[in-house]
Amino acid sequence: MQQLIELLKNSPDDAFLLYAVALEFQVKGNTEEAIKRYEDLLLKQWDYLAVYYQLGGLYALLGNISKAEETYTKGIEIATQQKNTKTLAELRSALDML
Repeated sequence: MQQLIELLKNSPDDAFLLYAVALEFQVKGNTEEAIKRYEDLLLKQWDYLAVYYQLGGLYALLGNISKAEETYTKGIEIATQQKNTKTLAELRSALDML
């Protein structure tokens, strides 16, 4: 985590680094910070597709089903536009499981 934060100092808008830091918070069980970081990333780069699956899952985990549905649905739209069939299938599956 410390290395990622150091890298972010030099590249504060790097979507991959922002995603990696959020994922680290998620893995460590800091759900609220992970959500904040994922949401911040989407404000900077709304089409960073990997965020939608993770963020939707965290909303679902917290019982916020409407936000989870909204997030997965937006991700499905972007995956369709990007022709990313793998992520599209994952997002559809996650939405179906809600």
